[in-house]
Amino acid sequence: MPSVLVVGGGIAGLWTAVRAAEAGCTVELVTKTELAEGSTRYAQGGIAAALFPDDSAERHYADTIAAGAGLADPEVVRVLCEEGPARVRDLIRFGVGFDRDESGLERGLEAAHSRARIVHAGGDATGAAIEAALVATVRRRSVAVHERTMLLDLLVEGGAVVGAVLLGADGTIVERRADRVVLATGGAGQLYLHTTNPGVATGDGVAAAARAGAELADLEFVQFHPTALAVPGTPLISEAVRGEGAVLRDASGRRFLAEAHPLAELAPRDVVARAVWRTMAGQAGAPVLLDATALGGKALARRFPGLDRIVRDAGFDWSRDPIPVTPAAHYAMGGIVVDLDARTTLPNLFAVGECARTGVHGANRLASNSLLEAAVFAERAARALVATPAPELPDFHESRASRDLSPDLPDVRESRASRDLSPDLPDFRESRASRGGGRAMDRGALRALMWDAAGLERSAAGLEAAASVLASWRAPEVRDRPSAEDRNLLELARRTVAAALARTASVGAHFRTDSVTAQIPSAPFEEAA
Repeated sequence: MPSVLVVGGGIAGLWTAVRAAEAGCTVELVTKTELAEGSTRYAQGGIAAALFPDDSAERHYADTIAAGAGLADPEVVRVLCEEGPARVRDLIRFGVGFDRDESGLERGLEAAHSRARIVHAGGDATGAAIEAALVATVRRRSVAVHERTMLLDLLVEGGAVVGAVLLGADGTIVERRADRVVLATGGAGQLYLHTTNPGVATGDGVAAAARAGAELADLEFVQFHPTALAVPGTPLISEAVRGEGAVLRDASGRRFLAEAHPLAELAPRDVVARAVWRTMAGQAGAPVLLDATALGGKALARRFPGLDRIVRDAGFDWSRDPIPVTPAAHYAMGGIVVDLDARTTLPNLFAVGECARTGVHGANRLASNSLLEAAVFAERAARALVATPAPELPDFHESRASRDLSPDLPDVRESRASRDLSPDLPDFRESRASRGGGRAMDRGALRALMWDAAGLERSAAGLEAAASVLASWRAPEVRDRPSAEDRNLLELARRTVAAALARTASVGAHFRTDSVTAQIPSAPFEEAA
């Protein structure tokens, strides 16, 4: 059986590691912080699947295709919707305690879904429940786990991936070889000034794959969640709150979304986010108001206990008064191009979860499809890891002893000082010229630039100006985790702006104010049951 290196500790990475270990693979898993950290644990709304008698995979398919603004891949969407119910049942077997009511699994309705099909755990703690169950499962399997270990680059020999360069917890550089490498490193929300993503979301896997020569696609499709609490840190206020009946109002108290789409508050995310953005622009940038008062304090505390704490800790009583909300960068629909079994365009390299571009989301992700996508394609990846033959390369035929895959990372070849991670090192596959020759990059300035020029609304003039600024910045020398993250953010900012410039028509989450097709669409929809 092949040796497998999994990079990332969210649902996608954990699931792949568990299934690969169960298949008999030698599995190592590395994660940038603690194993339970990452975007999965912050997922509030739930996981979508056609599990109920009044629903079907065909309905889920239709909703996903409609939300994707015509760019979702039908074959991939069908796989997601048909295999999704089985993966939710797997989660139950892994120990996830989804909320229940008198009819069985409790379910909710979210934006652009024609049926209530979102199952959740702990009210609004679905991601945390899934993460805890999978972490416990990984601990019970023979998986070597390395925490506080960051991906720097991929090792490529003879055109195939043979391992990865990692930054260890003690600041040393290690090279880890494996027959298969699986990237499950999440998104890059930290590209933007305002984001719902945790600090670890710096696009490490996507940037490393790009440097190694893997194909990327759809980086211009960044989903901005319409309702983040307008306080420092912009914590997410789940779509499910609007699914339960909360509404959005402008500063004067007027509901405004019915003017943008027949589904009003339950329109696709890109529509709602832009309507919020424009309403804020019309009131000097002041946040709009999410009014959940009709739900009542007891219902809010029962259904959304985590959010209730967040809102009250921020000084608001949302059972009495509407709360201020604003859009924030939330999810990357683009990333590393993969096939139906999570294979990338580089031999032996796989990608799952948010870092992968499966094509299932098209130009706009349907709410609560992200956890489902991770589970469905991690399952398929784990099967393909065993089925994919290893390349005929001598480096792949080392014994386990010679690779020494023990958890304490003993195969550190050289110290950080002796390695001298200057920008000219071939490990990092870029010349000084490609890194930019001007002033050093500042992360805060980059995030502000991306928010202004490549945010909810873009134009050729703004994107061209941003591209010029990004080209003038110099990537830092890779010496530690912050400098490695900054290098990745600059890489992805340049690529994202270039992709946004190349797509001149507005579609889904990519809205060009200078496009002749620019509009907020009013797509056909089916009334929710």
